[in-house]
This record gives sequence, structure tokens and C-alpha cells, in this order.
Amino acid sequence: MSRTPLVAGNWKMYKTVAEAERYIQALLPRVASLEGVEIAVCTPFTALQAMVDSTRGTRVGVYAQNMHEAAEGAFTGEVSAPMLVELDVAGVVLGHSERRQLFGEADRAVAQKVLVALQAGLRPILCVGETEEERLAGDTERKLRHQVQEGLEHVPQERLSEVAIAYEPIWAIGTGRVATPEQAQEAASFVRALVGALHKGLDEQVKVLYGGSVNPGNAAELLALADVDGALVGGASLDAESFAAIATAARDGAG
Repeated sequence: MSRTPLVAGNWKMYKTVAEAERYIQALLPRVASLEGVEIAVCTPFTALQAMVDSTRGTRVGVYAQNMHEAAEGAFTGEVSAPMLVELDVAGVVLGHSERRQLFGEADRAVAQKVLVALQAGLRPILCVGETEEERLAGDTERKLRHQVQEGLEHVPQERLSEVAIAYEPIWAIGTGRVATPEQAQEAASFVRALVGALHKGLDEQVKVLYGGSVNPGNAAELLALADVDGALVGGASLDAESFAAIATAARDGAG
């Protein structure tokens, strides 16, 4: 089955609104004619409205980097799905390893967020991945099985194709280290098989992305892999030219 690749740039805690505006004006001309690939920027909360306004009618979607599972409540510093929907945000990154490791997000909370995002009309990118210690101990498959099964636990079968799953080896995020093509394909294939085990026959409908020090130099090889349907890009997405080059590689790899 042919799956349109998705390339999402996760800015993390970078770019003021003014910086984001300069960036998007540099990016849009570079991807205006880039058919056959979905492109998204995952911006800080403060830049969401500005980026939604600046990308209307373009190929670039705007995603949030996190959200709370409750619609409202006494949760200081949090943002809800209805708040994101009001801004016309298209999707949201959920369960990123930095959220799990640095801010204590639990698998069950992430699973609830995935369902809430779908119910609100937001497209979730569910992040999964193992630490270096887990890989060295041979626990990669155990970790991925737990995160995928838990993360998709509440997703109705008919909504599964709306979820993208980003495999991010934690040891490769922001380190400059990259999984070999063989490691990336093996993990992506395993993630897809896990989806098929949960919902038979639907694994081919789910986008599996790779994340972990993706850059223009390694993107073509990674994005041409059979079970990799795009990338969740960190540092390399902060430069418009670099990010556009990765999106072009995804388009070419899918072709």
C-alpha cells in the first residue's frame, strides 16, 4: 500500500514568534511545489497562532508539541485539545521521549492523550523508542511492544489510520548519532507488525516515522526504507533550507 510520507519538524523550545515568522517565510517558497509529501512544523505554544495564520492555504500544517488529556481544569501551565482546536492546529506530538524522561509523562497518560486528540480532530504523532541501555540489554522489542500497545490501547479500529507513530531511538536524539538503515528498518517493521497484531490488516495504513538526528545528509537513505514513512526532525528542522531538503528526500524516497 502506498503511504504519503509525513515530515514533521519539532522545534522544541526554540524560536520566538518573530523568529518563527522569518523561518516560515523562508520555508514556504521552498516547499510550495513539493507534491507527494505532507509537511508539518511542531512549534512552541506561543507561536502556534502566528504559524497557523501564516500557513493557511499552503502545504505546511501546524502541530503542537504536547497537550493535556483533560478538556479543562486546575492544571497550571497545561494546554488542552479544545484550546488547540480553537487555533486551527492540525495535530500534536505526544509522548516524546523528552516529555517522558524530563517531565515524568506516564504511558497511560500518553494513551489517554492519543484518544482525546483523535476525538478533538487533532492528528496525533505517538512517539516510541528505547534508551541505549535498553538496546544494549536486548530490550528494544519489549520497550516498543509496551509503548505501542499502551499508546494505541484506546484507539478505535476505524481511527487507527489517523495516528502516526514516530520511532525515535532515544540514544540518537540530539546526539548526532543515527540508527543504521538496518536498525531503523528493523524497528519500523517491528512497530508496524505490532499495529497489525492489534488490528489485523490495518498495519499498512499507519505511517511509521523515524526520528533521531535526521539531517539532509542521511535523510535520503533513511526515508527510502520500506517501512519508514517520513521523519520527525529535531535540530535540522530549525533551518528552513535544511528542513526543505529533508522533505524533498521524503518525496523522492516515496517515489
